[in-house]
Amino acid sequence: MKRILTTVAAVVLAVAGCGAGGGSGNRISIATGGTTGVYYVYGGGLAKELSSGIANTQATASVTSASVENIKLLASGKAQLGFSQADTAADAVNGKDTFTAKQPIKAIARIYDNYAHLVVSPGVDATKVADLKGKRVSLGPANSGTQVVARRVLQAAGLDPDTDVTKQQLSINEAVQAAKDGTIDAFFWVGGLPTSGITDLAVSRPGMKLLDTGEVLAKMQSTYGEQYVALNVDLSTYKLSGTIQTVGIANVLLVPDSMTEQLAYDITKTLFEKKSELSAVHPEAEKLDPAMGQQVAPVELHPGAARYYREKG
Repeated sequence: MKRILTTVAAVVLAVAGCGAGGGSGNRISIATGGTTGVYYVYGGGLAKELSSGIANTQATASVTSASVENIKLLASGKAQLGFSQADTAADAVNGKDTFTAKQPIKAIARIYDNYAHLVVSPGVDATKVADLKGKRVSLGPANSGTQVVARRVLQAAGLDPDTDVTKQQLSINEAVQAAKDGTIDAFFWVGGLPTSGITDLAVSRPGMKLLDTGEVLAKMQSTYGEQYVALNVDLSTYKLSGTIQTVGIANVLLVPDSMTEQLAYDITKTLFEKKSELSAVHPEAEKLDPAMGQQVAPVELHPGAARYYREKG
């Protein structure tokens, strides 16, 4: 019986590692996010390029709650490639906060920076983060990187996310609809520019606002480190006027550390060589750059990805 279980375990690990690049039957499930977020759109484009660019490979993009869930899917072998915010990935490799143990993941690339969106529903009186006290606020879905950032933003503004707001845990799709219906006062979303659901809300519900969160950045940096940066948002991106500053977080593409070196190399190579095709799917892919791609600390690069970067010089 022990020999049988050992054999089964070996098969599971082989599936999680997806075999060697160019070998027989690579199946890659890409853990992304909600359907109106950038991860899902980007992941769909990447799935197409991996399927056509790596021999004997079939890649598909899966809808998830994003960063935290994606890492858990990678660690369990249920996904072979996943998007994550860098702060959540840092927690994962250090076994902190959401993660009770160090997660068996490696990175293949830093791909673009996420923007913390704090969206206020039309007619709601709020001009800064602290004004959310007593209001109905979605912090993002459970097991999402958005919720990690939302809680930290609120705490940096002096609010307890469990008691000072009426907390909800909505996906981006659900939050946009709730804002339209007037059943929430505000919601957090962490993603690239533009996020289609927020564009839809801005166009269909005049009076929607995006709040400046730059005021809490120094506190977040002193508490959690320099993984959080200041980013400016030209609100014309969302058919609004003006500019705000917000908290920015890098995005990384992760794989199980059990993935074969060749497959990780092939994925990394395809990612950068298909930059123009991916940029046509979503403009955030225009930011792909091998020099930036290696900046994944404290997560370690997968050896296959590291080989690709060495070859690029």
